[in-house]
Amino acid sequence: MRALTPGDNVGLTERLPPRPMPDTPPLPAVLISEVGPRDGLQSVAITMPTQHKLAWIRALHAAGLREIEVGSFVPATLLPQMADVAEVVRDAISLPGLTVMALVPNLRGAESALVAGAHKLTLPVSASLAHSLANVRRTPQEMVAQVRQIVALRDATAPGVQVEAGVSTAFGCTLQGLVPEDEVIRLALALAEAGVDEVGLSDTTGMANPAQVKRLFTRLRAELGDQAGAAHMHNTRGLGLANCLAAWEAGVRTFDASQGGLGGCPYAPGASGNVVTEDLVFMFEAMGVSTGVDLTRLMAAREQLRAGLPGEPIHGMTPEAGLPLGFQYAKPRATA
Repeated sequence: MRALTPGDNVGLTERLPPRPMPDTPPLPAVLISEVGPRDGLQSVAITMPTQHKLAWIRALHAAGLREIEVGSFVPATLLPQMADVAEVVRDAISLPGLTVMALVPNLRGAESALVAGAHKLTLPVSASLAHSLANVRRTPQEMVAQVRQIVALRDATAPGVQVEAGVSTAFGCTLQGLVPEDEVIRLALALAEAGVDEVGLSDTTGMANPAQVKRLFTRLRAELGDQAGAAHMHNTRGLGLANCLAAWEAGVRTFDASQGGLGGCPYAPGASGNVVTEDLVFMFEAMGVSTGVDLTRLMAAREQLRAGLPGEPIHGMTPEAGLPLGFQYAKPRATA
C-alpha cells in the first residue's frame, strides 16, 4: 500500500497502517479531557505558533492529562488557528499514554484526521437547527447521516479509533432559545444508532443550570448506559463547576475543560468561557475524587499558554489562590 498523506482525504478506502495507541495507566476516578488546544485556540483572534502549541501540549501531558483535544480538521480559510492540526496530531501521538483527540465536522475532516493518526474523533452535532446551520451548515438530521458515513470509514480503515459525538446546545441556544429535552434525547439515540462509541452533552452557550444538567444526564444514561459520554460545560454565567458537579452526581465520569478557561463557540454569540481545567481538577481532588493530574505541574503549564498567546486573558481561581495548606491528592483506582 502506498504511503498516505493528509492530502489523500477523498475516497479513503485502504486500511491505514497501525498507529501508536496510548498505554493503560492506573485509572483515575474521573477523566479530565483537555480541550484548550482546540476549543480554546479556535476562539481567540491570535494564532498560536506551532512550536508553542507543541510545547503547551507537552506541558499538559507532563501534568498528567491523558486525553487532549489537540485541534480540529477544518479548512484553514475558516479557522486559520487550526491550519497546522495534522502536524500537531503527529507530534502528540508520540507522547506516552496520551489519547489524542481531534474534532471533525464532516467526512473530509475525518479522513484527514485518520491519516494524521488521531486516536479519537469527536463530532459536534447540534440539537438546535439554527446553531447547526451556523456551525456546520447542515441540519441535525444531515449531521447524523454524516456521522454514519464517518463511522463506516472508521470501521473500514482504522477500527481501533474511537468516535465520540457531542450533542451541542443541549441545554439551550443563543440563536434558537429553548431546546426541548426530548429532542436532545432523540438526537442522542440517533447518534448511538449511527454507531458512535459515546454520546456526550455540551452546554455550548453557557445556559445550563445544575438541576437541568442532572436531569438530562440522568435521562441520557438511562437510555444509553455506558454509551453516555462526557459533560462539556461552559462557565459563561458562573455555573460551570456547579454543572460539572451535577453531572458527576448523575454518573458522568468524563469532563471537558480548558486550561485558563480559554475558549467558547465562535458560532454562538455570547457563549464565552469553558470550565477552567485547574479549578475542575482542584474541585474533584479536594472531594477525594482522583483525576490523575498534578496541579502544580498543571499550573506551571500556564506559562507555555501565556508564551504562545501573549496578552490573552487567562482565568482560574485556583491558580490565583494556590493550593491550601495540607492539600492532599485523592488516590487513583487500581486498574482492572
